[in-house]
Amino acid sequence: MILPAMIRNGILIGVLLTAVSLGCATASPAKKGGALTGSWGGLHVGLELTAKGGNLEYDCAHGTIDEPVVPDRDGRFEAAGTHTAGHHGPIREGEQTESRRARYRGKVDGETLVLTVTLVDSKEEIGTFTLTRGAPPRITHCM
Repeated sequence: MILPAMIRNGILIGVLLTAVSLGCATASPAKKGGALTGSWGGLHVGLELTAKGGNLEYDCAHGTIDEPVVPDRDGRFEAAGTHTAGHHGPIREGEQTESRRARYRGKVDGETLVLTVTLVDSKEEIGTFTLTRGAPPRITHCM
C-alpha cells in the first residue's frame, strides 16, 4: 500500500532521480580533481608527472613542467615549463645549455594524453605528441 502511494505522490521518482544524479556527479571527471601523475610514453617522447610537475625527454631535447598538470572536466590542461634543445654528440663538461620558457597544452582521455609544446618567446611549436600511460618512451637519442 505504501509503495503505490509513494509512486502516486512522485516521492519515489524524486528519490530515484536524486540517487541517479548523485551517482553521476561522483563519476564525473570534474570530481576526480587533482594533478595528473605517472609515467607516460610515446613516439619520440617520455613524460614523468608528479603532483608538482614533470620532466620530459625527447629524441634531442628535454624539458620540465614547473607546476601541477590539472585537467579540467573535459580533460584539457595547460602548464608552464621549460624546453632545452640538445645537439648531436656528447655534452661536454661545463657546457651551458639554453633553457627556454615553454607552454605545455594538452588533453587527457583515459590512458591517452595528447601534448603540444610551444616556445613562449617565439611561439614556435616544438611538436604535438601522443603518449600512453605506462607505455615506455620510444626515444632515439642524438648521435
